[in-house]
Amino acid sequence: MEAVLGQVAELPALLAVSRSALVRDWDPPTLDRALEWARYFQHLHDRFSGRPRLRDALERRLRRGQTGSPLSFRHLGGCLELLGLALLENRALPPAACRRLLQRLLQGEAGLEPGRLALLARRKAASYLLEGSALSPGEPGPRVCAEAGLLLCRLREDGLEAGAALGWLGPVLEQLPQPRAFAVVAEALLRQGGGGGEGDGPAVGQAVGAGAGSVADPLLSWLLEDPHRFSACCLLLPGTLLASLAGRYAQLSRRYLDLLAEWGSHLLYDPLQGRWVKSCPEKAKLCWEELRERFGCLCQGSVQLREQTQAALKLLKARDGDFQVCGLSVWTDLLLEVEEGLRKKQRPNSVIPFCPDTCQV
Repeated sequence: MEAVLGQVAELPALLAVSRSALVRDWDPPTLDRALEWARYFQHLHDRFSGRPRLRDALERRLRRGQTGSPLSFRHLGGCLELLGLALLENRALPPAACRRLLQRLLQGEAGLEPGRLALLARRKAASYLLEGSALSPGEPGPRVCAEAGLLLCRLREDGLEAGAALGWLGPVLEQLPQPRAFAVVAEALLRQGGGGGEGDGPAVGQAVGAGAGSVADPLLSWLLEDPHRFSACCLLLPGTLLASLAGRYAQLSRRYLDLLAEWGSHLLYDPLQGRWVKSCPEKAKLCWEELRERFGCLCQGSVQLREQTQAALKLLKARDGDFQVCGLSVWTDLLLEVEEGLRKKQRPNSVIPFCPDTCQV
């Protein structure tokens, strides 16, 4: 028993460290050990809660040498929550350890009730709102992953249809800054869309989404119902991410291509500069280089998405006069650029080795 009392006496130190700058040296294994200690203290609470004498002994040891508001026996039962909250709110925790913490909490750390787990995730989301972060075109950070995971959990638990879910979904997402709100929805849709690898097109994404039904539908409805919102989303998210979404959801790919067509129609060819320029900055949201990059990303996706994108460009080219000469139609030039990029990708990189024996003078 003395050994147990000595271990319990370390709880205040563990919680103090979790709130300090010392966690900047923690790696994922260190975080795992801290969580295991928290689970052990919680186990002691469950084991001794029905034994008054041992419970009082543990509480006396916890209070020894403490000032202010000392810990009590009941804090042993909530140790995992206390530790999790302290770490979630500690900005000194390194990214790798933070990702491990979020992963373990969102996957359901033993001993945490669902309601308490949701509270932890919401607290982290709130702290991220205050801190703010720039959207990266690469892998989503732990903040976006945590919020997307929480959003999916809530949608799955409620099992609501699109119209009903929008009653709470819209207000929740509108509390986030636009770039991160769009990033969270995109991450949730990609997780829900599943597969969608090379060779899988919008039809595959739709089939996967249909299996989940009420989860993906409210997210797509919120994103697509407001043209200004969808336009802002397509401006703020990187082209590679939007291409991934378009490859999984057919209704999104159609709307995205229509939006790119609208933006491209506001470009004019400047013969003095020899390039396409914005005719009206308020309407032409993307410059030529950005528009070319967006169409290029779509053509680098699945086979069906690439064919859909090329078909859309050919239709726009035909409607614009079906010119074959550069500088007369933005769609002619975009189609030529996209097809040239595809040809470069398909060309073999191998070079015929030089063999002196076969050379003749």
